[in-house]
Amino acid sequence: MTDRHSILLVEDDLAHAEITRRNLEEFSEHVRELVHISDGQAALDYLHDSRLPNLILLDLRLPRVDGLEVLQQVKQDRRLRCIPVVVLTTSRSESDLRGAYERGANGYLVKPVEFGAFLELTRTLGAFWLKCNRYAHA
Repeated sequence: MTDRHSILLVEDDLAHAEITRRNLEEFSEHVRELVHISDGQAALDYLHDSRLPNLILLDLRLPRVDGLEVLQQVKQDRRLRCIPVVVLTTSRSESDLRGAYERGANGYLVKPVEFGAFLELTRTLGAFWLKCNRYAHA
């Protein structure tokens, strides 16, 4: 039997969210649900009020609460800290990269500008995190 996972996608750019969602549909036998939230505070509210996801895909540039703060709060919370958080961002900034890993990110992926490269990145992300990776049960 294939494990089916829940994914929380925290992304304020609707086009990026749609591309990610469509490419993860390729792995639909591994996905129970994909929840899309477009701001950091709403993501934190969701994590405290809902069933926990197996994976969080997190943009850094978010309204209300930025992604680094979301990441820090997730990794400081005993209930949430085992959830893998993959930063999926346009930022190539060394300070963002370092800040994400210092706060406990499990991966840092830079979204390519070129559409085909973005598709390939999300397919690779799906193959690893949905087909290969094992998750602790919350």
